[in-house]
Amino acid sequence: MTSSIGQSIEVLCNEQGIDRDLVIEAMKEAVKAAARKQFKAHDKVGDSIQVEWNAEESQIEIAVQKTVVEEVENPSAELSLAEAQEMAGDEIEIGDALLIPLPQEEMGRIAAQTAKQILVQKVREAIREKVYDEYVDRIGTLINGVVKRFERGDLIMDLGNNLEAIIERKELSRGESWNQGERIRAVIIEISKEPRGQQIRASRASADLLKKLFEMEVPEIYDETVVIKSAVREPGDRAKIAVTSNEKDVDPVGACVGMKGSRVQNIIKELRGEKIDIIEWSDEPSVFAANALSPAKVSQVRITDINERKMDVIVSEDQLSLAIGKKGQNVRLAARLVGWDIKIVSEDVLKKAVALEMGRMMASGEAVPVTVLEGVSSSQAETLAEKGITDVETLATTSVDDLVDFLDVSLDEAETILGSAQQIVEARNREVEGVSEETSEGPAPEEESAEAAAAEVGAVSPEVSGETTVQEDGAEDENEA
Repeated sequence: MTSSIGQSIEVLCNEQGIDRDLVIEAMKEAVKAAARKQFKAHDKVGDSIQVEWNAEESQIEIAVQKTVVEEVENPSAELSLAEAQEMAGDEIEIGDALLIPLPQEEMGRIAAQTAKQILVQKVREAIREKVYDEYVDRIGTLINGVVKRFERGDLIMDLGNNLEAIIERKELSRGESWNQGERIRAVIIEISKEPRGQQIRASRASADLLKKLFEMEVPEIYDETVVIKSAVREPGDRAKIAVTSNEKDVDPVGACVGMKGSRVQNIIKELRGEKIDIIEWSDEPSVFAANALSPAKVSQVRITDINERKMDVIVSEDQLSLAIGKKGQNVRLAARLVGWDIKIVSEDVLKKAVALEMGRMMASGEAVPVTVLEGVSSSQAETLAEKGITDVETLATTSVDDLVDFLDVSLDEAETILGSAQQIVEARNREVEGVSEETSEGPAPEEESAEAAAAEVGAVSPEVSGETTVQEDGAEDENEA
């Protein structure tokens, strides 16, 4: 039994790539347990059994340790001086310890089975430990393999060297189909030490797969000239990846696209036709959001709540469906990429709502806030408020030079803002004069005068509801236009 185990060591080490000393230690422990079980029944020597590996003869040696005493009281652990000297010579003295070989022929079938079971278990544990140590630092990296088999919808990859990885059904990209024997790439997402099941879990649906494929295809990413800031996917349908450059003369988007789209096309082919939008990253959320909604063109972005990370993105009517995307996919991915809640607002709906509200305010004599003016952002409105300018009438009396100074804008921009404010004030004054000169036919309906006044001014831009809201986690509230 021991000789057959000894002969198997080299084969086992070569096949599994396990350290030879580790296998020998596992084998010694297995044989010791089996010997203890075999001899303990009739000799009670189990606790004193020792197992050693004879490297010269490539075999296991089993012995029991006994102490030399004058009078033997425990035969399983003690030996008389006469017996000891007969075995080892006259130099033996009282108190010495002798290792007495045990007859391996007495190792029965049950003991041999026990040794084999323990050895197999120890070897499996050693293999799993080796795999864990080798792959635990490779989470998030690419692995290449061959489709080996399918188990209840899960795909088993053959990585070579008797090693497998599992891609669970939920980690497979939608619409992908694989055949046995096909080469496959995936990204490692988890390494386990659990005694059952596959140790290596991989994914074809992870955004890390997209990042690693770009890293392989784009040298500028590999050498960190271009950096991937974030990536999101709806596997099998569409993906967005945000990139930036560490060098001013390197276009990050162009580098990822490649000559005539060669680089990105290789990745699209690997992902079985998944559409990919390459976005230029910006540390300014409004700019990043406008880029992220590509291929739609954005008219304006308004941050409505900086603490809750919410923003309105205003687009023209012809860009509305493109910005939202099929079943809200484009804006949903953009929200995840940017990390903000995004509300898509139709520019036409916004203008109409703003015009009605401004007209109503003008007709009723209410103060019109500066936020209705085109070209005045929420941050600029806050700056004006600090200067005591909260409504259009006050703004209309401000000088162009003061406005340039307050808002840090160009002279042309200041004149445009001031001109819009003065138009509103003039329209309001005409409206008031018209009311005072009403004839006996009665006043015009308030809504009509409001609409007329607002239409004459044509200002735009405040906070009204739009068509689609997508939160950072992808939740969607869509009202079809």
